[in-house]
Amino acid sequence: MSVSNSPTQLKRELGVFGATLMGLGSIVGTGVFVSIGIASGIAGPAVILAVVIGAIVATCNGLSSAQLAANHAVSGGTYEYGYKYLTPAFGFTAGWMFLVAKTASAATAALGFAGYFLNVFGWSNSWLVPVAMLAVVVITGIVLSGIRRSNTANTVIVSVTLLSLGLFVLVCLPRAATVGMTNLTPFFTSSPGAVLQASALMFVAYTGYGRIATMGEEARSPRVTIPKAMIICLLLTMLLYIVVATVAIGAVGADFLSNTVGQSKAAPLEVVARSVAGSGVALVLAIGAMTAMLGVLLNLILGLSRVLLAMGRRSDAPRFLARLNREQNSPYWAVIVVGIAIAFLVLLGNVKTTWSFSAFSVLIYYAITNLASLKLSASERLYPVWVGWLGLLSCLFLAFWVDSAIWQVGLGLIVAGLIWHQIRRMVSERL
Repeated sequence: MSVSNSPTQLKRELGVFGATLMGLGSIVGTGVFVSIGIASGIAGPAVILAVVIGAIVATCNGLSSAQLAANHAVSGGTYEYGYKYLTPAFGFTAGWMFLVAKTASAATAALGFAGYFLNVFGWSNSWLVPVAMLAVVVITGIVLSGIRRSNTANTVIVSVTLLSLGLFVLVCLPRAATVGMTNLTPFFTSSPGAVLQASALMFVAYTGYGRIATMGEEARSPRVTIPKAMIICLLLTMLLYIVVATVAIGAVGADFLSNTVGQSKAAPLEVVARSVAGSGVALVLAIGAMTAMLGVLLNLILGLSRVLLAMGRRSDAPRFLARLNREQNSPYWAVIVVGIAIAFLVLLGNVKTTWSFSAFSVLIYYAITNLASLKLSASERLYPVWVGWLGLLSCLFLAFWVDSAIWQVGLGLIVAGLIWHQIRRMVSERL
């Protein structure tokens, strides 16, 4: 009698439409509601160019991720690709960087939601952490129920977010058409280095598409579904970002947009909408921002739990994290641990540098993705080899345009993670 020790697999319930919406739910959040304001303060009107540069880098990474996921359709994303096509050290580094950066990003999304919520209802700022914690608990519960229910919740969230952004464009377009040329010129008001730094930050605003790859085990016909969903998702997002950035800067100017980022409990686009069209439209934008943050939180918990699932299967994390629920549609322990980790960071509330840190760590993560894609055979490859090279070089180049303190801490965390990884391997070999 043969005995199989292969791990149980998640059900394949995700099609192109659902996978695309999952990607949009991961991307359209902090990126469009906050990072455009941050990047405009660095690059001025040239933030529009930074949006395009970020999209080009993200497209290369997305295509590399798509062909890897199509050929190796399991949960875990680049963590798994690093193991299969490169070395265990590369695979572990990818998983480690993903977990560190995205856990902090998820906490930021929860706190962002809470801030907008308090602003809408006029509650005291002392409720910020409790409301954020409640959001983490509720969304974690939804993810625990499985991918199908998560997909339904995500569809509602993305719909509300896109409708609010559509309203923003409509109400700001007339003023942008009237004074846009004044606000958009001169186009280059900063150095090329500032544009590159803004490009690195805007790249992070696209990185939610990786969630599609981390759920490759749950996609129907992954060789078709994943590439299509990623390409559609990136094209839609790039068009959305360009339109929103152009209309926002055209309506009020880059300086006004960047100055709104520091205002308490206010999103840049919300302030712009209030300035142009009054409090009614600003309220709609606030609701859109809240749903966007919930969408980001939901998709980050999904992606993080799937990476932990993969790491548990390889014993890079405790083995119990690889267990699935009875319906085999959710790695319940991995989801719970992710929820606890996010809640812990919410309690700390110290996420001022999360966005820049995410830029460095995610760029390193996708550099490994592109490197792995270069190892695909001719029969496995879906796109030209130059796509992988362009993605690899651009990721490594942009990673070191963030603040030096950020990338130095990031390199330190990589070294610390690799030390842990080596110790674990030595212990397991002796056992």
